[in-house]
Amino acid sequence: MEHAEFNSAFAKLALGYGEGVYDGRRFGVTVRRSPDGRRNSLFARELAGTNIVSFNLYRTGSDQTLLKPCEMSAEKVLAFVLDFKPDS
Repeated sequence: MEHAEFNSAFAKLALGYGEGVYDGRRFGVTVRRSPDGRRNSLFARELAGTNIVSFNLYRTGSDQTLLKPCEMSAEKVLAFVLDFKPDS
């Protein structure tokens, strides 16, 4: 998986709270970004279940990012960001 693909998908997610669909299930998602764009986070909770996705993303250089999933695999985070469809 290319970092550019993940970064592009994450950049398209609206700041603040929103809802959408991932893997056929509805999620509430909160995205936060620092003013300088170096510190970012996402917290998603399945609305009718117990599944969550949570991570911090740090931009350490012009093209370097450090992904820190919160007690889950990086693969789960990547799949969620790439496949989540926000409500329009």
